[in-house]
Amino acid sequence: MFNDTPSGKGPFYHGTKAELQIGDLLTPGGSSNYQAGLKMNHIYFTALINGAGLAASLAKSDGPERVYIVEPTGTFENDPNVTDKKFPGNPTRSYRSESPLKIVGEVKDWKKTADEEVQKWREKLDSNKGEIIN
Repeated sequence: MFNDTPSGKGPFYHGTKAELQIGDLLTPGGSSNYQAGLKMNHIYFTALINGAGLAASLAKSDGPERVYIVEPTGTFENDPNVTDKKFPGNPTRSYRSESPLKIVGEVKDWKKTADEEVQKWREKLDSNKGEIIN
């Protein structure tokens, strides 16, 4: 059974290639980076800077990778796409919310994922036949 009680506290991060400003809100409803044609009902974030960096690397855009510090504006839950479905507990410290995330800063000194590792993740995601819990 999925445990939706968040297992951690911030700070929280969101990785993207979008250029955003402090005070901007990230909202659900965007296209999935992991499944073509899927509109997301949640906005995703993590408490791990490098996890957000990997998400930025995998984002569908040609822009530079960015990691933003975010604050949830409403309730959130553990991300069921990785929590208990793929990893017991929440070791990835991944979360999602139906409420917006507010941009409160940008991290400039995070460790970028090596190109070879990003390619391995892309291949893994391309071959993944699992369904996204939206």
